[in-house]
Amino acid sequence: MQSHICVTDVEGQYERVVFSTFEHFEAPNWSPDGKYLLLNSRGRLWRLPLDGPSEPQPVDTGTVSGINNDHGISPDGATCAISAGHIYTLPAAGGEPSRIAQKTPSYFHGWSPDGRTLAYCAQRDGVFNLFAIDVNGGEEVRLTSGRGYDDGPDYSPDGKWIYFNSDRTGSWCIWRIPADGAGPDDARAEQITDDALEDWFPHPSPDGRWLVFVSFPAGTRGHPPNQDVVLRRLPLPGDDVLPRSPIRELVSLFGGQGTINVNSWSPDGGHFAYVRYSRDDPQPAGEP
Repeated sequence: MQSHICVTDVEGQYERVVFSTFEHFEAPNWSPDGKYLLLNSRGRLWRLPLDGPSEPQPVDTGTVSGINNDHGISPDGATCAISAGHIYTLPAAGGEPSRIAQKTPSYFHGWSPDGRTLAYCAQRDGVFNLFAIDVNGGEEVRLTSGRGYDDGPDYSPDGKWIYFNSDRTGSWCIWRIPADGAGPDDARAEQITDDALEDWFPHPSPDGRWLVFVSFPAGTRGHPPNQDVVLRRLPLPGDDVLPRSPIRELVSLFGGQGTINVNSWSPDGGHFAYVRYSRDDPQPAGEP
């Protein structure tokens, strides 16, 4: 099976395959300077330049391995956040990571626009809820407390909201909460999508115009790999989420887990990156 690292415009009309490989790559982040994509593969971080033909280059992560597809780059481009059981930060150029979230399992998903706070999902007392923590560490702050499964938190570019996905109504939908939390009984949580598909990993565009997310077929449990999925877009809501805006389908592909787990918007909000996978590609000569 091949991984095809792609970018497309906000209308989903002009897909460009940046790199294809028989290695399994996941979850691109677009660097704030627009020069590279950050991805994970085989438990490591990789940097893929966008300024010409090139291959991904490994990023030194010191003694930390087993890095998954929940990673991101700080707004100033200087620091990366990674998930490997715990959450760590390290220089974007590479180096020894510092542990930020002490409890495990914790999965980074969003960096606040001012660069001071990390948002993540974490399993505590058998339930996955949302949390935030200072970028320098300290006590985690609980943002949601419902009995549903909350995942994929990502900040709006104005820092007012955190968008996420949850099955709290029985199917996977996109929700949002104020950045300081949902309040008692999650009373401040607002539902954004409500249709037959299972919606995951919402990512607001940096220009504040759009929300892109991946949708699985109805009834899909979790966010498995090797699925026929759709990347969809809706206008980023303002102060009011009702009436709900129409959703537009942008890209249909074979993927799911690894396609767009973390924010992958270009700095100007004109494009976003993702990974599609090929079914049953023949292995080239010389590869197992």
